[in-house]
Amino acid sequence: MPNPTESAVQPGKTAFHSMTREQLLLALEMFAKNWLAHDGCWFLAAEESLGMDAAIELDTAAWRRFAATEANRIMAAFSIPSAGGLGALERALGLRQYSLINSQRTEWSQDGTRLRLFMDVCRVQETRRRKGLPDFPCKPVGTVEFETFARTVDPRIQTRCLHCPPESPEGKYCGWEFSLNLES
Repeated sequence: MPNPTESAVQPGKTAFHSMTREQLLLALEMFAKNWLAHDGCWFLAAEESLGMDAAIELDTAAWRRFAATEANRIMAAFSIPSAGGLGALERALGLRQYSLINSQRTEWSQDGTRLRLFMDVCRVQETRRRKGLPDFPCKPVGTVEFETFARTVDPRIQTRCLHCPPESPEGKYCGWEFSLNLES
């Protein structure tokens, strides 16, 4: 029987150091869900206290900061070159926390000049619907989030919203299109 005063984790190590690949992937998914749950709890508290418009204004400011931070950390951790174009953006989008918990996909235009990102499943909207809340009108926040993320990867990237709730086609969530402004 282990001594209760002894730690199962060696000094300088965490429980994660002894996990299998599958356990680490499970932990990543859990962390992403926890991060999104915190974001949702924060937003709902702001919405209940200040109203939807003020909550969206605060959320937009927070995403402007977070999207740049997330993009910079992804680029540094995975050696994605700055000003690497749409290919670098596609790689970085696939490494966001969202990609672990929201089913998403990218598509390239036939001429290879535009990259599109579609959220096929959005945990934010699904959670709101499950709670009987209306869809979150995410276009203003999403526009800032995706523009900031994309321009952090490459300042030449232009972002366009294809659709966002509540104006999305039935059964769809958000869709974004990215193109490279070669005049920049």
